[in-house]
Amino acid sequence: MTENLMLWQALNRALDIEMASDESVFTLGEDVGLYGGSYRVTEGLYAKYGEWRVRDTPISEGGFTGLGVGAALTGMRPVVEIMTINFALLALDAIINMAAKIPFMSGGQFPMPLVIRMPGGVARQLAAQHSQRLEHTLMNVPGLRIVVPATPQDAWWQLRQAIASDDPVIVLEHELLYFEKGKLDPVTPPPPMHQAIVRREGTDLTLVSYSRMANLAVEAAQQLAEQNIQAEVIDLRSLSPIDWETCARSLHKTHRLVVVEEDCRFAGAGAEIAAGLTERCFFDLDAVPVRVAGLDMPTPFNAELEAASIPRVEDIVSAAVQLTGTASRSG
Repeated sequence: MTENLMLWQALNRALDIEMASDESVFTLGEDVGLYGGSYRVTEGLYAKYGEWRVRDTPISEGGFTGLGVGAALTGMRPVVEIMTINFALLALDAIINMAAKIPFMSGGQFPMPLVIRMPGGVARQLAAQHSQRLEHTLMNVPGLRIVVPATPQDAWWQLRQAIASDDPVIVLEHELLYFEKGKLDPVTPPPPMHQAIVRREGTDLTLVSYSRMANLAVEAAQQLAEQNIQAEVIDLRSLSPIDWETCARSLHKTHRLVVVEEDCRFAGAGAEIAAGLTERCFFDLDAVPVRVAGLDMPTPFNAELEAASIPRVEDIVSAAVQLTGTASRSG
């Protein structure tokens, strides 16, 4: 039965189901137990499963993420919650030097069924040290899988798929999406964990995005339709690996590309997406790909400056109008 749930509720139910079905699944992190998680994702699980499987940890990201790596090596399926991606900088040794490399360095003898959940992104006046995205840092690491759910349905699917995986999976959750509602149908078969989804069909240009920006891209496409510009919106859902085929099929039809990301423009995820699609679709493109991205600066605390530092719907619309207006419309 389809329900309207907040994204945190979808994550909570997914984690609950996996913990109920497999005793090797447990979760650990700061405030995941008695408090129920900073964004309520582990609410009620401490009372149901106890402190052995819902573990409150000290404020030591490097320590408890390393503990997760060790637990995965023994056959457990830990779900590590890092309170914010900004704090993951303290755990990069465990993530990059251990989780990402042990399966390869052991010749496949040691799988790494580890999930690391992290909220991130620009929320509401959390200032520069608590508003980073950092997906570019993790995308550059071979051996890590990275999923970026933008809807409760995807959060439900992808967290369960991540827990079932024998590879280390980073689940990047946007802080402003936790309390956004959406439909969840627990019966519908899921797409592959790393498959992109076409959120809106179109013929004039392709908007490629992920996480919260994918939802903004849909809003932009709706406004563009009022100007007789039909934008196709692709939600990548995954940043490692990237589903190039879905994007390429769209560009074969639309011939124009706008990449939208919240992260800073320089050397960000959008740069890789634009370069990768240019290499694959060069002869399909009628214009140079456009990137709409956050400004290359620390995120301001001031609310108006903060909002201006990352893409808004009007920025996406403006970029699309300019692209379709300056390129010849091939139809």
